[in-house]
Amino acid sequence: MKRIGVTGHRGIPSEGYAHIRAGMHAVLRGHEGSMEALSSLAAGADQLFADIALACGAELTVVIPSGDYEDGFTVPDELAHFQQLRGRATREVQLAFPYATDEAYYAAGAYIADNCDRLLAVWDGHPARGLGGTGDIVRYARHLGKPVTVIWREGLQRL
Repeated sequence: MKRIGVTGHRGIPSEGYAHIRAGMHAVLRGHEGSMEALSSLAAGADQLFADIALACGAELTVVIPSGDYEDGFTVPDELAHFQQLRGRATREVQLAFPYATDEAYYAAGAYIADNCDRLLAVWDGHPARGLGGTGDIVRYARHLGKPVTVIWREGLQRL
């Protein structure tokens, strides 16, 4: 079974979604029915990836960074989507952090990188805005020697 993990920006401009969706489909194509998708289900790239992976027949593994992770969802629709996707997961990994800190986010991203065969990164190529951001996880995965596929449309500015 192929294991594909995701890391990516939460703030994706609406004009970038079609390009990112197409890139995700291209990465997932050919693995239908024999794939495990790893995601923390954050708003933005993580939830989009989980939606597409589930539609492709993947088993979803959710990596929850902290005990209070749900409290970080301030937009009701994003929380509802998180809960809906979490309910469809085949497996859940709950990290031992009580609070959602940068260290907890880094640990979740590192867990995904450690346990995937390929990391899909919805990334603008800029440094992370805080520890555990997309740039940090891409660097970590590359240090491990994991293949990383970056998806981003040139000229697009993350929110």
